[in-house]
Amino acid sequence: MSHYKPYPRYKPTEVEWAPEIPAHWDVKRLRFVASLNPLPAWKDIEGQVADCPFLPMEAIGETGELDTTRRKPIDECRAGYTYFAEGDVAYAKVTPCFENGKGAVMRGLEGGHGFGTTELTVLRPVSIDRNYLYALTFAESFRQPGAAEMLGTGGLKRVPDEFARNYRVALPPREEQAVIAASIDRETSRIDALIAKKTSFIELLQEKRQALITHAVTKGLDPNVKMKDSGVEWIGEVPEHWAVKSIGYVIDAIGDVDHFMPMSVENGVPYLMTGDLKELASTVNWSDCKQVSGADYANLSRKIKTSQGDVVVARYATIGTSMYVDIDFEFLVSYSCVTVKTTASEVSGFYMFLYMKSDAFRQGVRDQINSNTQDNVGINDLRKVKIALPNLQEQSKIAEYLVGKLKTIDSLTEKTARSVNLLKERRSAFITAAVTGQIDLREAA
Repeated sequence: MSHYKPYPRYKPTEVEWAPEIPAHWDVKRLRFVASLNPLPAWKDIEGQVADCPFLPMEAIGETGELDTTRRKPIDECRAGYTYFAEGDVAYAKVTPCFENGKGAVMRGLEGGHGFGTTELTVLRPVSIDRNYLYALTFAESFRQPGAAEMLGTGGLKRVPDEFARNYRVALPPREEQAVIAASIDRETSRIDALIAKKTSFIELLQEKRQALITHAVTKGLDPNVKMKDSGVEWIGEVPEHWAVKSIGYVIDAIGDVDHFMPMSVENGVPYLMTGDLKELASTVNWSDCKQVSGADYANLSRKIKTSQGDVVVARYATIGTSMYVDIDFEFLVSYSCVTVKTTASEVSGFYMFLYMKSDAFRQGVRDQINSNTQDNVGINDLRKVKIALPNLQEQSKIAEYLVGKLKTIDSLTEKTARSVNLLKERRSAFITAAVTGQIDLREAA
């Protein structure tokens, strides 16, 4: 943003997030320039349509795009949903959507009205340009103080509507608001296009990573090897000298702990839950995990104790979410996961982990879940899934090959993800600078 100039003159304010603003700007409470959560005119709405567009949080994109095709009967909308009309500005008031700036200008509403999740706060512009209002809800100068006033605990934190009501807005003249909003739209559209391209590249890398794993653990590394039918539709052909077995025949043990949630302690044994899983145990942030007492650890790990060389598989998360235990470290695995101990003479733990990352394994689990109508991955489901198995020496070669290839892909993915984060930071910084008067966009326009 170094090519943008500041305004020629500034004046001091008592606003913490904007200690000085351009000399011709004003500061006003948001409630004086926009109405908060306006009430619906039910008679008008019911007279126009029988149902309305309905927006759950997932219908609002990260950059304000809307899916207005979902609808809900008017009678159901009376049950306390958030009301908005064409041209209103809405922002998510729950964590982490608020911190990420999720919101939208309500456009394309059939009938001019709509309802949405109660996790939205609606602002109706009165004496402020709606696009300028929308932009300032993305700014750090709005999000940081709002996040500081959040109420609730954990994932239930919400920004109180009182924050928006009392929020002090830096206001340029109305025409200048429109100029600033248009400049923000141009710059953020350019940044968003770059983010979209890089995000698509990351998705392609992940698809390539998945395909690479699946091919290696079902076809091997020799393109000229003679193949045979595996007898399993989603595995297809495998090298002729490979075996195809149920996982239950190549493991020594598989199990989970008792379905009991132990109490947390300040210092104890880490209690690994689904959200803590990484591909390798050595990369888990153990200090962020729940801690349980030594007594609970001893009691709960009697059925099965996770140790180095094991594979931990999530039961309730996305199929294929698994972790290889590559360290000798004492921890407890939640009942939301199962621990798999392989038969060393049949398959290495690391190769089993790689196979569990493949599409062949994922489809095998889906087939078992569909056949028994369970909504989670059961121990018996895992036992029945087929695995294509080379000998131990070939397993080692495949694992070594994949480690090298995946390292390259993961490095490129991380580099691209960092550049996406930098672009998002640049986007936020530009919006913040524009709506707080740090840069003069009049000449740029």
